[in-house]
Amino acid sequence: MKMVSAAKLKKAQDAITAMRPYANKLTDLLQNLSATMGADNGSQFTQQRQVKKVLVVAITSNRGLCGAFNANIIKAASASKENRQKGVQTDYMAIGKKANDAFSKNGNVVANHSAIYEDLTFANVAEVADDLMGRFSKGDYDKIELVYNKFKNAATQEVMVEDYLPLIPVEGGSVEGDYLFEPSKTEIVSQLIPKALKTQLYKAIRDSFASEHGARMTAMHKATDNATELRDQLKLTYNKARQAAITNEILEIVGGAEALNG
Repeated sequence: MKMVSAAKLKKAQDAITAMRPYANKLTDLLQNLSATMGADNGSQFTQQRQVKKVLVVAITSNRGLCGAFNANIIKAASASKENRQKGVQTDYMAIGKKANDAFSKNGNVVANHSAIYEDLTFANVAEVADDLMGRFSKGDYDKIELVYNKFKNAATQEVMVEDYLPLIPVEGGSVEGDYLFEPSKTEIVSQLIPKALKTQLYKAIRDSFASEHGARMTAMHKATDNATELRDQLKLTYNKARQAAITNEILEIVGGAEALNG
């Protein structure tokens, strides 16, 4: 399992490393651009509302044997609910069977997209993002959060709790003098924000996918080391017990021989 995860990790790591610069730059551009626009000209996805209903998108894996990878996400998503003021309803969208299994018992799972890992493409993730944007624009939820593992390296994953919607403009952001806008900024924002949100979700799932294989590879390596250590300890214990049994048998034979001679 360690070798299989190591092979899959390389491909997943290359994918997330390649898309991060584009996703980060697109998000920064939109945040700065939104900050230069008035409240009346902003997108529906930048509207700040009184938070009464929150949707937490918990991104886990479909399989276990990857250490604390899934437990950390479930704990962070649960803490996100516990830290809210009373009267705020929290629902969950599960991406991964482990999240669905956990929150189906203790929370309200409004959707389960565990099958997305069977064909992890931007087009399939975009459908999930469209669902999230639709729920927010219709007013079903006032805030949407992403909870996932950010990939750093094979041995390290960082639990992230990110605001997904509404999109929060950067205070004091400015793009004047850096860009020429054609068509207007309002039309650019209305077209690019959905694309940026789809990219952000795709990046989060890709991060989690790479983190999963890194965590499983590390977990299987530790399991192998622990099993080897346990085997060596049991082998030493067995040899000691065997040696003691042989010694006792020799003493019994010697004692019996002396008794006959006496």
